[in-house]
Amino acid sequence: MKRKIITIDENLCNGCGECITACAEGALQLVDGKAKLVKEQFCDGFGDCIGDCPTGALKIEEREADEFDEAATREYLRETQGEEAVARMEQTAERHEEKTQPSTPPAGGCPGTRMRTSSQDKPAAPATSSSETGHMLASDLEQWPIQLHLVQPGAPFFKNKELVVLSTCSPIASADMHWRFIRGRGIVVACPKLDRTEGYAEKLAGILRETTIPKVIIVRMEVPCCGGLTMIVRQALDMCGRTDLVCEEVTVGLNGDILGTQTL
Repeated sequence: MKRKIITIDENLCNGCGECITACAEGALQLVDGKAKLVKEQFCDGFGDCIGDCPTGALKIEEREADEFDEAATREYLRETQGEEAVARMEQTAERHEEKTQPSTPPAGGCPGTRMRTSSQDKPAAPATSSSETGHMLASDLEQWPIQLHLVQPGAPFFKNKELVVLSTCSPIASADMHWRFIRGRGIVVACPKLDRTEGYAEKLAGILRETTIPKVIIVRMEVPCCGGLTMIVRQALDMCGRTDLVCEEVTVGLNGDILGTQTL
């Protein structure tokens, strides 16, 4: 069957083992200093391991693969790690199912692609122009372009401002994005899952070499695949050669709440 499953770039893997700890199904092991997929049937394709990889070596791909076998995975964990590991797997499976429609299958997809609804009993706003309503909310965006593929290092709108590296989905999820993060800052927007990210780290490094940028803020969604945005920024920080930059990661929940902020 064709389904979503983890793939590992051995050239990027540094053998840290973070992904192995993050995988509740025990699908990954260290072999000769590299992370390896033990068996296709043990990988559920959710990608919980991706956000813990410091080098970006892990990705979810869609290809022909054996179907995830929950019963076999449970038995494998019981034999190799004990009942606590089985309990952890079951708790993880329950978490995967939260905020998804009942019809969504329990395995085989990244949380970033799974359906979710929220019943707030609010009617849709009419698609009217500002001239019809008499008013509209002002945008705090002060630059263009904003997509990371299109912006150029050295652009004047990056000077003397903090830089926000914004995931594509976060401004849709959170109504506070403009005044909370965009106002008065330089912006780049990227999606680590759907964009062609080759060259992203190098482009960001070029931007961050602007010494008047005092701080970079990563605004990402809570889904694991969005952790790739943080990995790209980490690579850029290493490349730019600056040691004075402050870097923060802000995580946005699927309902738009700010779940937490940490300094990297």
